[in-house]
Amino acid sequence: MQQAPTAVRTPAVQAVEGMVSTVLSRGLNVRHIRFMALGSAIGTGLFYGSASAIQKAGPAVLFAYIIGGAAVFMVMRALGEMAVRHPVSGSFGQYASRYLGPLAGFITGWTYVFEMAIVAIADVTAFSIYMGFWFPHVDRWIWVLAIILLLGAMNLLSVKVFGELEFWFSLIKVVAIIAMIAGGAGIIVFGFHSGDGGVAPGVGNLVDHGGLFPNGFEGLLASFAVVMFAFGGIETIGITAGEAADPKKVIPQAVNTVPVRVLLFYVLTLGVLMSLFPWNEIGNNGSPFVQIFSGLGIPAAPHILNAVVITSALSAINSDIFGAGRILFGLSQQGHAPKSFGKISRHGVPWMTVVLMGGILLVGVVLNAVIPENVFLVIASIATFATVWVWVMILASHVAMKREIKLRGLPASEFASPWWPAASVLTIAFMALVIVILGVFEDTRVALYVGALWLGLLVLAYRLWVRGGGLMRAELVDETSQPAGIQSTRESES
Repeated sequence: MQQAPTAVRTPAVQAVEGMVSTVLSRGLNVRHIRFMALGSAIGTGLFYGSASAIQKAGPAVLFAYIIGGAAVFMVMRALGEMAVRHPVSGSFGQYASRYLGPLAGFITGWTYVFEMAIVAIADVTAFSIYMGFWFPHVDRWIWVLAIILLLGAMNLLSVKVFGELEFWFSLIKVVAIIAMIAGGAGIIVFGFHSGDGGVAPGVGNLVDHGGLFPNGFEGLLASFAVVMFAFGGIETIGITAGEAADPKKVIPQAVNTVPVRVLLFYVLTLGVLMSLFPWNEIGNNGSPFVQIFSGLGIPAAPHILNAVVITSALSAINSDIFGAGRILFGLSQQGHAPKSFGKISRHGVPWMTVVLMGGILLVGVVLNAVIPENVFLVIASIATFATVWVWVMILASHVAMKREIKLRGLPASEFASPWWPAASVLTIAFMALVIVILGVFEDTRVALYVGALWLGLLVLAYRLWVRGGGLMRAELVDETSQPAGIQSTRESES
């Protein structure tokens, strides 16, 4: 259907702007969002999932992280361009609704909520297991319930409290990663060795045990299921635009750090790890990161790592509650979720969405007692499908936006995605390849079954329950400001 010009502020536009941009408190500053950007790259996918990825691909997993990281950077640049143009809390759910249609917005928003729910349940379960290391006689469900109540209460206070929590959680994780890299480099350069008769550390370990591709090209492809899971959640940065004090400044800064984060936290860290130990020995005796501390002769290595992974789990749960809650808030504004999810507390927080996420996480109390240890790959695969689907919708929304900018002669974007359109097309093709890979390998194929069922249910739900304004495209205010004299020139360059 035809869309009203973006720059025209109709009553509907003003209503959406008032609900999304004004009612939610803009309490996230540069420091908060910068460290949220750093912390989003460090989580379960790195501390736990990296061992699984290494076993699939061997040292070639470094290429998987580089390729996947490049694709994720293009997704984030596309999202960043839209977030600077339309800084709303509903983020990519609203962008899909605006540029692809209301059904696309409905599916994108709810798929992200689904993704966050799956990952959050896994994270609260992981947290209880980590706490069991120190308190083995305490029932795990107690830890699950305690952390749900604690983080839920923190998220109800104000978005600034969320930002402070993420700042400190991320700072601890970043310091830990840097310490691991420095410690591992010290072992390699100065020849520290535990003397246990194992293989001597050195960069030669990257090629001395079957070469860079010990499991062939097939192993590299198989690793993408876990590699892309590791990057999941990075899109939360786009959601912060609706509550950032200065989105035109902080969003570009956060997005542009993605390549450095990928190279530092994944490629360099895992490169050091596989130089210290043969790739086929990593993860066989606990977390691969315990091996680094143990190699340094630090007797408290398990306790140090346990503190770090607990912090990582807390950060992940905190971000899951925030991200899913804000998307639900945006869905409610579009008529795609119950109106109760749009209720705002006196602190400027959509409190009903926080309560809902807390209720979903209570499922973790039950699963904690029955979840098998090998369920990680299944959860990672399902989450990867949901994540990649959301990323494809972000890219597709961006393509539609760029077309509209050109056709209608709108002001050029202030944070334009580079290498347009070739990079966007290649990234979409890569994401399609990842989905195909999930179906090719038997241990990840369940993700396609669950994903197809989920998308089918969403289409059915949209047809049955969405009415009125929910059948209309989202109307978003375009906050791009360009001097009229250079508008046509810059538009021709985009």
